[in-house]
Amino acid sequence: MKRYCLTLDLINDEKLINEYKQYHLAVWPEIKDSIRHAGVDDLEIYLLGNRLFMIMEVDESFSFDKKNQSDLADPKVQEWETLMWNYQQALPQAKPGEKWILMDQIFKL
Repeated sequence: MKRYCLTLDLINDEKLINEYKQYHLAVWPEIKDSIRHAGVDDLEIYLLGNRLFMIMEVDESFSFDKKNQSDLADPKVQEWETLMWNYQQALPQAKPGEKWILMDQIFKL
């Protein structure tokens, strides 16, 4: 099992942040299936202010490239991503079109 940590910001608006949280209380089943099918065993998202932090635990079949290709080919995932982009904003260091950014681990006990 491997763990990845990623980060992304939400638009800093209390109403939008609350709406985003509501969507994540009832993530569409097709989105959950897509995540699991990609080899993600566990996924958690945390929020502080407007900063999101995602922890993904994946199996040996997981690949960011394969997940991205699968997502692009899935209309329901694209619908979800388009909807979520109404709440999200790219970090300053993001490349064009990049949302979630992989974080570097700098300490482990």
